[in-house]
Amino acid sequence: QVQVVESGGGLVQPGGSLRLSCTASRITFRLAAMGWYRQAPGKQRELVATITSGETTNYVDSVKGRFTISIDNAKNTMYLQMNSLKPEDTAKYYCNTKYQNIPWGQGTQVTVSS
Repeated sequence: QVQVVESGGGLVQPGGSLRLSCTASRITFRLAAMGWYRQAPGKQRELVATITSGETTNYVDSVKGRFTISIDNAKNTMYLQMNSLKPEDTAKYYCNTKYQNIPWGQGTQVTVSS
């Protein structure tokens, strides 16, 4: 069974940066359509960034220009570089395929606060 593990979250001040990582068993990221999702308290989970075949990327408008999704093929690790963080980015972040067809991991908490 595929398992994903997210890491790299933490507490950061507004304007700061974090890099999230996602590793997975039994899935090769460069061959898949992958995404980073987030869920804030009381809100639905939303897709914030996708990467397809390790190259084509897309972002939700609220993070364009601030977040970058990427894959390290050698490590089979997916990243989400988050810059210029805002309080509204506070959420638990998850990785999954674009089609959400693998079990969800535990996620990693990102809190943006002064």
